[in-house]
Amino acid sequence: MPDRFDPLVIGECVADIVRLPEKPDRVHPGGSPANVAYGLARLGHDTTLLTQLGPDAHGRLIRDHLAAAGVEVRTDGAIGPTPSAAVTLDDHGHATYAFEVGWTLGPVVLDRMPGHVHTGSIAAVAEPGAATVLAAVESLRAGATVSYDPNVRPELMGERARAVARVERCVALSDVVKASDEDLRWLYTAERPEQVAERWIAAGPALVLVTRGGAGASALFAGGRADAEARPVDVVDTVGAGDAFMSGTLHALAAHGLLGPGARDRLHAVDRGTVTDVLRHAVASAAVTVSRAGANPPGADELQEALANS
Repeated sequence: MPDRFDPLVIGECVADIVRLPEKPDRVHPGGSPANVAYGLARLGHDTTLLTQLGPDAHGRLIRDHLAAAGVEVRTDGAIGPTPSAAVTLDDHGHATYAFEVGWTLGPVVLDRMPGHVHTGSIAAVAEPGAATVLAAVESLRAGATVSYDPNVRPELMGERARAVARVERCVALSDVVKASDEDLRWLYTAERPEQVAERWIAAGPALVLVTRGGAGASALFAGGRADAEARPVDVVDTVGAGDAFMSGTLHALAAHGLLGPGARDRLHAVDRGTVTDVLRHAVASAAVTVSRAGANPPGADELQEALANS
């Protein structure tokens, strides 16, 4: 019987103001941690998001969006307006971002302990909130598994060496880490992504996943490596693709009983067949998301249909 998953996501919400050539702007709820929380809730998990939302139109839009999937939204001690990002899409649907982001978070006081904690992106590097996030993860990991996605945004990372130090501290606290090849090339300009993933595995995580867009994804673990090809799909845009990959990963790991308060040892002993299945779910989740506009990950039935058609 799988342990209780009960995920807590800590991190930012962002209003993505999507700009297409010769078309009016469209506003989509976004933010990497918020997208992961939304994806997990859509996949049937009782998910809590600890975040910052302002009393503004963007905040109301995002709160309603998250609530529609069943996410419990908490803003303990967070102040300021809802962060936003202008998302410009090229003719191939590839996204670039320009941010207006502040990140604050008060002390984390929970009425129940989560079985799993996920964080990353801006929330793990931007002060003053990042220090609170790190302290919360350090405290909660004694009774919960932890996942992390650096989701590098160069405009917000600050000085590279300091950003790398913060990322590596988060990696060392985590059981599952996911990063794109672009993330790793920005963080470590002189190393191949595969070399970085190998070093990160040695730092403590049970599983390090590297995504490469249309070139597929890889997962490193104590027993070796597994790879998955990207699924052929007509890409509408890439907004939220990595976050859907992350929520699909966590969903599959939980189904295998590898996340939760008693699951860390099992996760660190994961076998290649299980990792291959996890990658299959993650890639399918991302493929559904890029096939439609915005960060719109699949529900449980849609994911099963995608898997059945793979």
